[in-house]
Amino acid sequence: MSVHKSDVKKVTTHQLQNMKERGEKISMLTAYDYSMATILDAAGVDVLLVGDSASNVMAGHETTLPITLDQMIYHASSVVRGVNRAFVVVDLPFGSYQGNSSEALRSTIRIMKESGAHGIKLEGGAEIKESIVRILSAGVPVMGHLGLTPQSIYKFGTYTVRAKEEAEAQKLIDDALLLQELGCFSIVLEKIPSELAKRVAEKLQIPIIGIGAGPHVDGQVLVVHDMLGINKEFKPRFLRRYADLHTIMTDAVQNYVKDVKSKDFPNEKEAY
Repeated sequence: MSVHKSDVKKVTTHQLQNMKERGEKISMLTAYDYSMATILDAAGVDVLLVGDSASNVMAGHETTLPITLDQMIYHASSVVRGVNRAFVVVDLPFGSYQGNSSEALRSTIRIMKESGAHGIKLEGGAEIKESIVRILSAGVPVMGHLGLTPQSIYKFGTYTVRAKEEAEAQKLIDDALLLQELGCFSIVLEKIPSELAKRVAEKLQIPIIGIGAGPHVDGQVLVVHDMLGINKEFKPRFLRRYADLHTIMTDAVQNYVKDVKSKDFPNEKEAY
């Protein structure tokens, strides 16, 4: 018996909170297009992140900085149309919220109205407090992001592990507590020491999602192109590849080219 869209119980912020409280880990992956979103959603992923990493894996840029708000809305709209169950979060891109809470709210409203997404994510702690307050005042769920913040890559100058020193670790803890106090429903911790991530997850009531933050958080997120082995250049310690689609796809395309060149495709059965 087929399952209709209306029969599927959608993931909500309330359910994510309940998952933390009962110790059920939260699964999260990035998604940027309709076809991939339908597969990930049907496979049972709890949260789909329309990440500004689309700037890297979809557009080929070196950093996440070039992607625009319009482009994020395009990707988010495509993902939302492919989802029955998952909670869809969209990154606010660089330049759409930093230093101006009014701009942050305008950017968020555009994403929510034009894409149909369920929440937004933005990078930073105390320095973006006003933006978070403005967005939450509009009733939009906000996910925080601390640790390695790719939109600040030129400030840090490196993608190495963050918060190894006590001062930076304490600021991260303080920022996480602030984000919770402001009303964020969850926080992503990227590339920080496992023990620090554990301290944050135990100290906070809201779900903590890790990427390169060890096993003691409430859930995990990876870039889907990395975990499926489509992108073979990126090889951080925290990445587990669950497939080698780069090889599978290359072989398939080469076989197609060979069959076309040899006039084997299409055959009589494949013609009208």
